[in-house]
Amino acid sequence: MPMPDEIVGLLRSKITFKWPDGHESAYPARLLRLSCRCAACIEEMSGAPLLDPTSVPETVRAKRIDLMGQYAIQIGWSDNHDSGIYNFRDLRRNCPCPTCAAIRAAGGIPA
Repeated sequence: MPMPDEIVGLLRSKITFKWPDGHESAYPARLLRLSCRCAACIEEMSGAPLLDPTSVPETVRAKRIDLMGQYAIQIGWSDNHDSGIYNFRDLRRNCPCPTCAAIRAAGGIPA
């Protein structure tokens, strides 16, 4: 999976990934925060959620976005959480745009 050409989202309500093929994936910041898969948010053995969604403010924002090699980012959130890693493959595959959502609904996988 290629890296995005650009990531825009510090202190914004959406974090946008601009991909080399011209596609853009714009995630609501809170949706990304709630989808964190780190050990503090998901129980490691069972996969059961540990994060209470009501504990994440609607106004949560990315204070820091760091590259993790060429495969992922780590986000430092305004609620002081910063241990999750978001890989580019999943960010592209789970793109919330209507086109990608329609592809998934039809049983496909977005590019």
